[in-house]
Amino acid sequence: MTKVIGVRFRTAGKIYFFSPGKYVIKKGDHVIVETARGVEYGTVVGEPREVEDDEVVKPLKPVLRTASTKDDEQEKANREKEREAFKVCLEKIKKHNLEMKLIDAEYTFDNNKILFYFTADGRIDFRELVKDLAAVFKTRIELRQIGVRDETKIIGGYGICGRPLCCHSYLSDFVPVSIKMAKEQSLSLNPTKISGVCGRLMCCLKNEEDVYEELNRKMPGVGDICKTKDGLEGEVSSVNILRQTLKILVDVDDEKEVHEYKLDDIESIKKKPKKKNQNNKKNSQEDEEMKELEKLEKIEKQEGKSKLGDN
Repeated sequence: MTKVIGVRFRTAGKIYFFSPGKYVIKKGDHVIVETARGVEYGTVVGEPREVEDDEVVKPLKPVLRTASTKDDEQEKANREKEREAFKVCLEKIKKHNLEMKLIDAEYTFDNNKILFYFTADGRIDFRELVKDLAAVFKTRIELRQIGVRDETKIIGGYGICGRPLCCHSYLSDFVPVSIKMAKEQSLSLNPTKISGVCGRLMCCLKNEEDVYEELNRKMPGVGDICKTKDGLEGEVSSVNILRQTLKILVDVDDEKEVHEYKLDDIESIKKKPKKKNQNNKKNSQEDEEMKELEKLEKIEKQEGKSKLGDN
């Protein structure tokens, strides 16, 4: 077992393990550590704890020191300098007429490097831009191209639920999401309704996926033929996944009636064969929406895992 602390370098960023060494450190403390990017100022997000040796990336780097008042002031000064660096970079981008959107500027704690995050369609030749920036700031310059999800994670905002975006408030890593999750939860497949601020499928589709998979496992679908314990048989007209109830269109005294049943009251289920799509306006619209969703899903797979804030 190895004793570690979890350290985060930006809001909702990835958590990295470091050895507390001789220091007494608690959750919420600020520490100075050495990373692949240089010396960094981070926030401890968990109490020191023991983890299995195979969970730690070797060699485990130690905490250099707990942050002093002077370190806190330097970190605050760096945040001010980042705003100025952002403005300068915007001017330089405009000067070189580059088709790129600047998202954020970030100083390493020791001022050894400035990172500029940007989005762009395709590759950008920014060699001259880097030279100009290096001449102004007299330090190492790194320009990092990020995806639209990372852009939203940095900028933040509010989702259609009215709450702060998950990726900006607590989600450390982006989770894979798919159209199947929306279908499983009986959501509208309209891209505008299940896409987030970033234009990709909403991350929160994953939140309840496991529950819906379990609930749907024995639940019949609309159109299936069900036989109930009271001897009636009919076609399922609607289902309520969370309540585990369904409405069935049954024949009662030569009349059609809709009866509601709990899943436990269903004796047998016969799956109804799928009908071929008819060439009508509704199906044409659904096909277009599905194509748009499949396009989003394909783009997400191509973009792969986020590399924002890697240390």
